[in-house]
Amino acid sequence: MKIMVDVAVIMGSESDSKVAEGAIDVLSQNGVSFEVKVLSAHRNPEELEKYLKETDAKIFIGIAGLAAHLPGFIASRTDKPVIGVPVSAKLGGLDALLSMVQMPSGVPVACVGIDNAKNAAYLALRILKLTRER
Repeated sequence: MKIMVDVAVIMGSESDSKVAEGAIDVLSQNGVSFEVKVLSAHRNPEELEKYLKETDAKIFIGIAGLAAHLPGFIASRTDKPVIGVPVSAKLGGLDALLSMVQMPSGVPVACVGIDNAKNAAYLALRILKLTRER
C-alpha cells in the first residue's frame, strides 16, 4: 500500500524527536502533508528500505546524529530530494554534519545546520513550491 505524503521526516532514533519538532512545526503551519518515522539505517535497514519503496513522499528529511548514515542511505535508494539534519549528539554535531555533506558523487544530500530541522522543512517547502507553480 502506497503512503501519500509530501514530506517524510525520518529520524534515526527516538532521541532525535526534539530536533524533529522544528520540521514538524513548520510543515504543520504550512499545511504540508507529512509523516514521521523512526527508522535507523543501522538498526533496521530492511524496514527502512521497505518504507522507502512503499512511500510516495516527494521529499525526505533525514535526521541523525553520530555517524549519521541515514540521509545517505535514503539518497542511495531514491532519486527524490533528501535533506539531512545533523544532530549534536557527540563532537558538537560536527561528526554528523561531515557524514552528511561528504556523500560520494551521485548520492546527493542537501544538508542544513546542526539541529536545524526548521530549515530542512523550509527547504522542503521551497522544493515543493517548484512543482506546484507549473
